Amino acid sequence: MDRKSFPTPHNKAVYGDFAQTVLMPGDPLRSRYIAENFLENAVLVNDVRGIQGYTGFYKGKKVSVMASGMGIPTMAIYSHELFNFYGVENIIRVGSTGSIREELRLGDIVFAMGASTDSAYGKQFGIGTCSAVASYPLIEAAVKAAREAKEEFTVGNIYTSDTFYTPDPSFNEKLKAMNILCIDMETYGLYLNAARAGKKALTMLTVSDNLVTGDVMSTQDRQSSFSRMITLALETAVSAK
Repeated sequence: MDRKSFPTPHNKAVYGDFAQTVLMPGDPLRSRYIAENFLENAVLVNDVRGIQGYTGFYKGKKVSVMASGMGIPTMAIYSHELFNFYGVENIIRVGSTGSIREELRLGDIVFAMGASTDSAYGKQFGIGTCSAVASYPLIEAAVKAAREAKEEFTVGNIYTSDTFYTPDPSFNEKLKAMNILCIDMETYGLYLNAARAGKKALTMLTVSDNLVTGDVMSTQDRQSSFSRMITLALETAVSAK
């Protein structure tokens, strides 16, 4: 059986339905928002388990967007299938994050150069501790796009957590001491899958809340800040190989 000719258990698309570059928000509704507001001639290619995937065009280039769900397990499944079964070369995660540094304000954009974690996901590869890092060509393209758009951004290490609620009140201070910028729940799995498949990945995050100051972004501000990040991600996608 040629696996390229058939859908996977989690994706009803067939080979060729996805572009070489896929934007991946966590929320399926954000996937639809991106398709409807940023892509031309977007077509729904997957909606298994409510995980919506679309393919359309941005500035004449074919681009896809599909949700990853929450956490490493779902990100790992969808990114693995896109990289290994659908011919996807680049995945750009676009999401929100909680900042653990006072200087990272609400709406600030972070490019994740690397991801530390408490997850055991990397153990399956059998080489001890796996370092999860972004693909340099995508970081370079993202930085170029941000500078041309005169958007402020920060590049650095983030933390991918298996838990949203932690019982340790000092945990964020421990992360801060290691110069970690912010926290998400997906990037570590994405970066390792990209490395294993010989593909490229980058996470772009918008600060939606600051865990130090207690500031939280309003729903309206989330939408406008998210749109700025999506534009940068699409500009990066246009130049991705």
